[in-house]
Amino acid sequence: MIHSPVRMELADGPVEFRNYYKQIKHPFVIYADFESTLKKIHTTKPDPTDSYTINLQEHIPNSFCCYTKCDEMDEHSKLEIYEGSDSPKKFADYLISEIHRIYNLMKRNEDMIMTEQDKQNYKNAEICFVCEKPFTKENYKVRDHNHLTGQFRGAAHTKCNLKIRNPTYIPVFMHNLSRYDAHLFVKEFGFIDGKMNLIPQTDETYISFSQNIKVDSYEKDGIEKNITRELRFIDTFRFMPSSLQKLVSNLGTLKILSKYFSNEKHLNLLKRKGVYPYDWMDNIKKFNDKKLPTKNEFYNSLNNENISDEDYQHAKSVWKTFNCKTFKDYHMLYLKSDTLLLADVFENFRTTCIETYNLDPAHYYTSPGLSWDSLLKFTKIKLDLIQDPDMLLMIEKGIRGGISTITHRYAKANNPYIDYDENKPNSYISYFDANNLYGWAMSQSLPTGNFKWSKKDIATILESNSKKGYILEVDLEYPKELHDLHNDYPLAAENIVIDKVSKLTPNLYNKEKYIIHYSALKQCIDLGLKLTKVHRILEFDQSKWMKPYIDLNTEKRQAAKNDFEKDFYKLMNNSVFGKTMENIRNRVDVQLVKNKEQAQKLVNKPNFESFKIFSKNLIAVHMKKTKLRFDKPTYVGMSILELSKTLMYDFHYNHIKNKYHNEAQLLFTDTDSLCYHIVTEDIYKDMKKDKMLFDTSNYSKDHKLYSNENNKVIGKMKDETGGKPIVEFVGLRAKLYAYKTIDNIEEKKAKGIKKKVVEQTINLEDYKRCLFEGKSANRTMSVIQSKNHKVYTKEINKIALCGKDDKRYILENNINTLALGHYRIKE
Repeated sequence: MIHSPVRMELADGPVEFRNYYKQIKHPFVIYADFESTLKKIHTTKPDPTDSYTINLQEHIPNSFCCYTKCDEMDEHSKLEIYEGSDSPKKFADYLISEIHRIYNLMKRNEDMIMTEQDKQNYKNAEICFVCEKPFTKENYKVRDHNHLTGQFRGAAHTKCNLKIRNPTYIPVFMHNLSRYDAHLFVKEFGFIDGKMNLIPQTDETYISFSQNIKVDSYEKDGIEKNITRELRFIDTFRFMPSSLQKLVSNLGTLKILSKYFSNEKHLNLLKRKGVYPYDWMDNIKKFNDKKLPTKNEFYNSLNNENISDEDYQHAKSVWKTFNCKTFKDYHMLYLKSDTLLLADVFENFRTTCIETYNLDPAHYYTSPGLSWDSLLKFTKIKLDLIQDPDMLLMIEKGIRGGISTITHRYAKANNPYIDYDENKPNSYISYFDANNLYGWAMSQSLPTGNFKWSKKDIATILESNSKKGYILEVDLEYPKELHDLHNDYPLAAENIVIDKVSKLTPNLYNKEKYIIHYSALKQCIDLGLKLTKVHRILEFDQSKWMKPYIDLNTEKRQAAKNDFEKDFYKLMNNSVFGKTMENIRNRVDVQLVKNKEQAQKLVNKPNFESFKIFSKNLIAVHMKKTKLRFDKPTYVGMSILELSKTLMYDFHYNHIKNKYHNEAQLLFTDTDSLCYHIVTEDIYKDMKKDKMLFDTSNYSKDHKLYSNENNKVIGKMKDETGGKPIVEFVGLRAKLYAYKTIDNIEEKKAKGIKKKVVEQTINLEDYKRCLFEGKSANRTMSVIQSKNHKVYTKEINKIALCGKDDKRYILENNINTLALGHYRIKE
């Protein structure tokens, strides 16, 4: 592992919940959306047998809608909608005027309103309502109130009272901001005075960006001082990673939409995301059309599909019911309802989060940040930060993601539940998925702190199941006599550089200076690997400190009243894992500057890397990192990854291989799933005998294995096909496989190819031709991408199916494979 030289800064601990101000609901938020004209770009298509990328359409913004939501005083909420070729400029101007309006509202300080009960509650309060800690002489009790409404909020520490003052930023929420809307208007802020701040992923893809706006000034010592407020642009997709259409369908009540469309018939039509002819809208003049486009004109080239009869009927009903005179009327209604639907969805998200964790998502940038704070707050944990660089680098070296590989490239089942040949042995293709694998791992004992080098006896360490845990650096021997038995799913996977790319690859090589969690090491030794040397042992305190949070979300999900809540609690468990894995080395330093002089100052610095000019008023300057502040408990993420693999290995070796021996062949694995070809009389009878291992709640209720007993129980194995027998499987390489079930449904995966393209243009036979005849296959797909903050629909032609797999050694029959390091490869 080679890193660029940087100065390491070791942060002081502990890591604990500190963001108490984020418990106070932000009084003002803004929701916004843009729509565009898709101007056609006429070009000659290249040879379809070659890979290529061409531009088909340029997205030119033609309108926007903004909805300001004031939580406490709805009379200050406001809706604005605008259409015109200058929409980006008008959008920036409107937001500046809106932040001035909000500033003037928020700077009011209404007198405190206290009821007799409030006064009694204040008198009796012994702990601060903000941090829930006792009052002291130094940090004494004061009354806290909402300055906008005057409402008494509670008894607070004097320091906490100062921390929860009105925020100086206003969030502007847009769905898919990072990949779409931001490109349409960000250049307009290059013309506006004030600093732009950035959380970048690349030079032109931003997690968030913000613009400081002067809203007032005052004089101090004869010098005018500016008062600024921040417009903070946030992508709601980073909290709710689904289409707006799906998010809306999961909701019940739409309070904001119903405020603007109180007529029941109107409201019912708008309770779902609207239908829009994106490709047809290629010229602004079409706003004047006096009739709805035809059904064929609603064709969507991005997904290569026509509108359904049901959707077109819906569009006609909207046109007629709302008495649209021109297409502009229809367009503006679509834009308005989309914005209000987003507001309803995210306000519901905020409410659910506040009710469960007492934290407002409006103070966060992404769901991992939100869920991490929710975890720290709920568990009240304090995590040490490592102060020894060698310990940090050791843990960093031990971070390995999920295992994904194809081990046996073709299988066909034969049993009485499908087309059956009695002359051949009964066999089944079984695809198991671990329920919330990382949730299970997060429920185990995890490090909390007190890290130190240890010289304890290895036997003592491997027997440990106590308050002490260990991460070790060891040498391991993979005995040849295990190679055939372990060929499908070798233990102790490693990041191996193959064709200049580091890939997590299970292999049978001996290991040198391998970093491993003691639970995983114990499993390796139990399954036959030989520990030949221990280089270093890192000891730490551990406990099941994450388990209460995981259990809370699991229980809330099981009790959820609708799909929105189910998805919410699943997200809050899954995304917290992402935060434990945050790699500060991956952060980039990109600064947006507004003139040549500012850019030149950065270019002259020794850590300058590159620049990109978007316009004369907006330049992105990419700087090399000169220092890294290690302020994340990455030891938690490393341990979660290690423990998650022990569950998968345990199921494979101690259940499947122990039960079926050589009659079970692993076809593929993808992090939390294992798919097998098993020779047995009846797999379902076998599963019934071991029902404690499985969650069969997704089987039909008349199936002999149906049971709700282990429904969503973390760590249990679930049949991915819900009891529908798999007939045939083809696998080419990791994340590139297909299988067919008894009902002739084909499930196909092709990483890097759009799901719609895979569904519409690739079938199981294509995978088989690629495997058995060596025929690679190209596919064409349409995507939306940006270049220099201009948005295009692009047509990409690329290889979709390819039989090359460099993670395994493929044998002559092109079906069987050997793990790298297998003794037979040399022979």
